[in-house]
Amino acid sequence: MHQIDLIRIIKNRRETLKLNQENFAELAGVGLRTLKQFESGKGNPTIKTIQKLANVLGLELQLVVKK
Repeated sequence: MHQIDLIRIIKNRRETLKLNQENFAELAGVGLRTLKQFESGKGNPTIKTIQKLANVLGLELQLVVKK
């Protein structure tokens, strides 16, 4: 999965749940600036930050070994 795919999944899920960026950032415990940079493709969040975002959205991160 590419970063752009991950951004699209998280942003689409946030919008489906009708969360604005401010509420989402607060619920996830991340800075609004961090979220905005991530969604614009300009940020470089840690796995921990991505996990926080995913948890709020009911998503699960998985690492898969390539064949």
